[in-house]
Amino acid sequence: MTVDPGNLPTRVIHAYMQRGLTVATCESLTAGLVAGTLATVPGASKVLRGGLVTYATELKTALAGVDAELLKKFGAVDAEVARQMARGARRACTADVAVACTGVAGPDPQDGKPVGTVFVAVATRDGEDVREHAFEGDRASIRRQTVDACCEALLRIISCRLSSNPVEDHQ
Repeated sequence: MTVDPGNLPTRVIHAYMQRGLTVATCESLTAGLVAGTLATVPGASKVLRGGLVTYATELKTALAGVDAELLKKFGAVDAEVARQMARGARRACTADVAVACTGVAGPDPQDGKPVGTVFVAVATRDGEDVREHAFEGDRASIRRQTVDACCEALLRIISCRLSSNPVEDHQ
């Protein structure tokens, strides 16, 4: 899906509003920037349920329910961690769809992963989708690209869900 990055938050809010669906976030490296960006769109309160900021690794377990053993074994920058974060945000915020991100904004590598490695996950009641990204740039740029990737994931999942099932079945 090719989208205009400058218009992503508005497209997300309007797409979910039109379908009567709600969204939640669970954020690590962006520390609330995804939810904050979505909240800038007029009407966001009809869609955005809330979010979890799990910047500290132990909060991924305490707030989002990420398996502590998984974190010990693979670290916070991992596809399954992102998946569990999304699942936890969806549950905690009672949302139809949740997006989560975890990764390395820099300046140093983390958990054996290079700067720019980011995992974005989306959870619905029907399952989860996780994608790995390799972003380039400075810390601010990587965080901004992550916000865009989260918005793109929210648009992609709603597009995929609508092509296979009626929206009314997802609430």
